Amino acid sequence: METRHFQLKDEHVRLCDLLKLAGLADSGGRGKQLVAAGAVTVDGQSESRKTAKIRAGQQIECQGVRILVRAPE
Repeated sequence: METRHFQLKDEHVRLCDLLKLAGLADSGGRGKQLVAAGAVTVDGQSESRKTAKIRAGQQIECQGVRILVRAPE
């Protein structure tokens, strides 16, 4: 499984936006589709909330890619 790191700019980011920013979706709309299809897990649990607030320390998995979320500098 590929691992990518994502550095937050603020306290949190919406899940659908994170998928776009991390390069797993070409748009926020596509990110929402991935979430709705059940293709995304947050900290090992299936996530169905498209705009779930993702914070530092959380781990997202989608399409064979793991995203590790880091705190803003």
